[in-house]
Amino acid sequence: MADRSTSVRTATRNLVLLGRTAVRHAQDDPMLLAVQTLRRLPAPVRTRVASALLSGGSPTSVRHALAHFLADHPADARRSLAGAEPSSRVARRVGAEIDIVLGGTAPVDATPLLRARSAWARGEVSEAATVAATSPRRGGQRYAAVLASERDLLTPGFRLPARPARSVASGSELSGIRPLHLLINSLPWTQSGYSLRSHAILKAQAAAGMTVEAMTRIGYPVVVGLPHARDVDVVDGITYRRVVPRSLAATPAERLEQTVEAVVERGRKFGATVLHTTTHYPNALTAQAAAESLGVPWVYEVRGQLEKSWLARRPPEDQARAATSERYLLARARETEMALAADHVVTLSTALRDDLVAQGVPAERISLVPNAVDAALLDRSETPVEARAALGLPEDGFWVGSVSSIVDYEGFDVLVHAVALLRSEGLPVRLAIAGDGVARPGLSRLAERLGIADAVVLPGRVPPSEAVRWHQALDAFVVPRLDTEVCRTVTPLKPIEAMALGRPVVASDLPALAEVVESPGTGLVAPAGDASALAAALSRLAADADLVARLGAGGHRFARTRTWAAQAETYRAIYEGLGVARGS
Repeated sequence: MADRSTSVRTATRNLVLLGRTAVRHAQDDPMLLAVQTLRRLPAPVRTRVASALLSGGSPTSVRHALAHFLADHPADARRSLAGAEPSSRVARRVGAEIDIVLGGTAPVDATPLLRARSAWARGEVSEAATVAATSPRRGGQRYAAVLASERDLLTPGFRLPARPARSVASGSELSGIRPLHLLINSLPWTQSGYSLRSHAILKAQAAAGMTVEAMTRIGYPVVVGLPHARDVDVVDGITYRRVVPRSLAATPAERLEQTVEAVVERGRKFGATVLHTTTHYPNALTAQAAAESLGVPWVYEVRGQLEKSWLARRPPEDQARAATSERYLLARARETEMALAADHVVTLSTALRDDLVAQGVPAERISLVPNAVDAALLDRSETPVEARAALGLPEDGFWVGSVSSIVDYEGFDVLVHAVALLRSEGLPVRLAIAGDGVARPGLSRLAERLGIADAVVLPGRVPPSEAVRWHQALDAFVVPRLDTEVCRTVTPLKPIEAMALGRPVVASDLPALAEVVESPGTGLVAPAGDASALAAALSRLAADADLVARLGAGGHRFARTRTWAAQAETYRAIYEGLGVARGS
């Protein structure tokens, strides 16, 4: 009965929090809320809405632009907007909202709120805050406060205040290495490379004798639309605690202060001996303040460079300007500042470590902990034909592809073009990409336009239990990332898993990929963005079974050096180097 009562109270609180958040957004900017709500509908629902919108009206209209936007066809949405002449205020506003999301600029006669959001999206931080402050509406003033807070978080030297804890842990049962991980999201609610790496680290550390626990960002997962979520989730024996207050503070800095308070209180009860967080800088600011309160060291794990990811999402014609924007330059400097402030830095690739060193972070304070695999994966031996049969796929042909989030910078459109080239030469090449993302609908349309739709399988997001089999169904695993700053320094997790399963990897010739493909002899590389070169590399594999076997074996050997159990010992050495006792 007590558990049911607690569950009811939690669900009620979550619904209240979600409701308050929705009401605030509706009061501040109802049109933005409407567009965002439509954009977050399940894909099948968005597809039906898009089809209905396309059934009438002009191809160059806001109506058609909204349809293409909902269907994840950004290029078509831009074309519809370019020729649109909306006659109503609502249509003009919807068109402006879509244009801003797609990288455009708000018109000069737009409301201050819209112009402020446009400035923020372009990276003009101070301009955004200044323009928002001119809004006569209460929602505009609230947004101005949010932007001013965002600017504070980016300002060099800004720190969150330390919070005294009200509880103190004691007792011998709290001895040993006890890392408390501060995460953005986690299983079971988010399935991504980020959450899977976090879970693998936590499991490996626990198996190595450490006592571990994790906390996620404030409001998660309720504020992403999951009001039925619990305060604590236990996955594979790993505890994930949520920071879900009855109401969220008004500004980002105040919400981080709420988080610090929760982390300090839990850290005392848990007996944390080290705090371990991941990029980006808001997490680092939280860990810094909480660690100071707890009197423990903190580790900053630089898994990526979000300012470069933001840059990669800007329209190609705007990226040079965006790279000199206030937002990009401040975020880049802020990340360096937080890496210097941490007691130790962990990163995933040699390229990323070199970039940090170039920014001024001492090399001796950086440890490399690359993506790794569960040792059990090394013993999986299903052949591609067997895996394809189990998945109900055609067993014949030479299958290439990936298991990944499907976003533009992954370069899967280049891979589709490469497969089309090979099939035009009469080679029986087939393509499978398991995963989902905003670029997936565009890949389907590209395959249809190139006449290879019957040779392309895009199953969408697959459960983790099936992901391994999709790896195994491939004869070659492909990572065709584009030559963007973020892709040059960040190594994804999935190709290491493919190597563990004995599959050769074909990747773009970028530093973060070449160091795990070309150097150890686990596959082939091709110039990024070059469909012909990628097709040539795949053709070489399709024609040489001995080469496939040799590279697959090389990948398997390489993966044996990259197990999570081994990485846990690296983390132990890092923690002990910071004075965290091994304990009993």
